Amino acid sequence: MYWLCIGNNKPISPLLTINHSISLFLYKTEIRKKKMKKYTYKTKPYKHQKEVLENTWSNTEHALFLEMGCGKSKILIDNIAVLYQLKKIDSALIIAPKGVYNNWVVGEIPDHLPDHIEYDLLKWSPTETKKNQLARKKALEPTDKLSFLIMNVEALSTKKGSKFAFDFLFNKNTLFAVDESTTIKSPSANRTKNTVRLSKYAEYRRILTGSPVTRSPLDLYTQCEFLDPSLLGYKSYYSFRARYAEMINRSAGGRSFKQVIGYKRLDELNELLKGFSSRVLKKDCLDLPDKVYITRTIELTPEQRKTYEELKKYAITDLYNEEKQRQQVSVTSVLTKMLRLHQIACGFTTTDEEENIELKSKRIEELMSILEEVEGKVVIWANYRYDIKRIVDEIRKTYGDNSVGSYFGDTSDADRAKNLENFQDPDSPLRFIVGNTQTAGYGINLTAASTVVYYSNNFDLEKRLQSEDRAHRIGQVNKVTYIDIICKDTVDEKIVKSLLAKQSIAAQVLGEAVWKDWIQ
Repeated sequence: MYWLCIGNNKPISPLLTINHSISLFLYKTEIRKKKMKKYTYKTKPYKHQKEVLENTWSNTEHALFLEMGCGKSKILIDNIAVLYQLKKIDSALIIAPKGVYNNWVVGEIPDHLPDHIEYDLLKWSPTETKKNQLARKKALEPTDKLSFLIMNVEALSTKKGSKFAFDFLFNKNTLFAVDESTTIKSPSANRTKNTVRLSKYAEYRRILTGSPVTRSPLDLYTQCEFLDPSLLGYKSYYSFRARYAEMINRSAGGRSFKQVIGYKRLDELNELLKGFSSRVLKKDCLDLPDKVYITRTIELTPEQRKTYEELKKYAITDLYNEEKQRQQVSVTSVLTKMLRLHQIACGFTTTDEEENIELKSKRIEELMSILEEVEGKVVIWANYRYDIKRIVDEIRKTYGDNSVGSYFGDTSDADRAKNLENFQDPDSPLRFIVGNTQTAGYGINLTAASTVVYYSNNFDLEKRLQSEDRAHRIGQVNKVTYIDIICKDTVDEKIVKSLLAKQSIAAQVLGEAVWKDWIQ
């Protein structure tokens, strides 16, 4: 599917009362296409990139829901450049996750902003050094240059970061963009509240994400509220939830609450989104190779099974007692116990003193068998530090010290950059890169790989989709094969079922087909 929404679309229909209490804005697409004046691209756009830019550049607010790898960052930079040349803006504020925002500084802006446009760029740092203080002061001063402020989204959780973002917006005519906008999907989070509050001081607003729905359709509310609170037709998250969520009344621990049990009117929500967003899928616009999914099933060793069942029995008893005593089981408690079970399935267990104990496992053996079978460079995703270190050690023993690099929390910035460079270099002996999706799942290119192995998964759909497309994106010339190692009759299977369910909901909201060949 490929939808393009053209022009400045505003709600033009009156409120329609539904079920006597719920009001919904009905949107009609009013096409007022403003022809874009001649613009010289620094890097040649793909056809879909040019179409999206030409059809949406003048919109006050717009959502770039382009699938990962379709080049939405380039579209945003070209949009900023066009508006700057027309003197509509003099600055851009871009916020992004911590693992991504530096890529705007060293990669995206230098790569795509036309050379004739002079610019100043400030990468946010809260550190009170004299250098940083002077840089922040300079960023607020008038200039004829295009001003960029790049901030990690976490900074907007703080008073200092929010205050500086406000000062920048107040003193400038700004396009305000949120990269990976699902980072502001939680209505109660401080960073969400601050980001939405600040958005009204921007002349133009953009959100960027390939997967706007990662948990449920309710993810959309605050993302769209950032663009314009009127776009979805609701002044509060709760009225939006009442419209699109099936809920029942529950009580526990002496209190009553509403619990979401399903979703409704997703076709209607899909139509609303079309009024202010561009959705582009790679299969519809890019000559990229297909994805192929393979599952390698293993079983627990006797040692693992014994430890697994003992912990499972203990967890069930503990949760039962917790429910009996408090009439409510905390989500944290459940997730902690599932985490422990997942670690056992991966081949280790953690003591109360946080000591890791290795368990005999078929998982590492299966991984090494896979690496023997495939050719070329390989990306390996693992969920735990212990596993990453173990995998790196095993690969070094078999293929040599220079054959593998890591990319996770313990890897220094210098080593990360070096490992990425060597991995992408066809002449480098570095053939394998091992990381976790939290650190390396965003903002980097791993197109040298034609095989991606998921040593272990987690429940986060966004991180799964993002990590898949580190290899399958613009620049890839080969078919990409994804291999999931799944341990039978364990939490592994529950994680996959959860990811499949989330993907199904997301597909309904976005009007797309459910992936029949995805991890099964």
